[in-house]
Amino acid sequence: MKNLKKGFTIWLTGPSGAGKTTLAKKLAKKLSEMNVRVEVLDGDEIRRNLYPELGFSREAREMHNRIVIHMAKLLSRNGVIAIVSLISPYREVREYARREIGDFIEVYINAPLEVRIERDPKGLYSKAIKGEIKGLTGYDGVYEEPETPEVRIDSSKMTPDEEVAAVIDKANELGYL
Repeated sequence: MKNLKKGFTIWLTGPSGAGKTTLAKKLAKKLSEMNVRVEVLDGDEIRRNLYPELGFSREAREMHNRIVIHMAKLLSRNGVIAIVSLISPYREVREYARREIGDFIEVYINAPLEVRIERDPKGLYSKAIKGEIKGLTGYDGVYEEPETPEVRIDSSKMTPDEEVAAVIDKANELGYL
């Protein structure tokens, strides 16, 4: 296993159904093949395993994000590439993550609403359209788009392999790999 002098964090943000989890898994596989230490911090998995009763208010989302930020910071400072797959709808919280973690690549992944509705991997858009849930990020809930992410991805126009290449190219350009 190749040891990096220092780890870093790849922060995948975007609305539900944009392709964050798909990219996180493919990116982790590619980085593992490059013989570096990598860990995926999936927001849904962390929530489900650590505190499934936590709600989705702004305060609850911010607390959840801060926990993930702390985990990513610990991994990064110990020579691991942390891939965070988390909606993280608030710009302020993502900027806090950048300041706390340091070596950081923000990847804004999105797709047109109709594509996300068609994908609907968790059935959330279907529920939102029927009025069964309110405040779905990317539908009728708040999502503050990143102003200057290091990488922008439209997952309806790029293949997962192209997305992976774009992120790895940026990591190389920044001297992280």
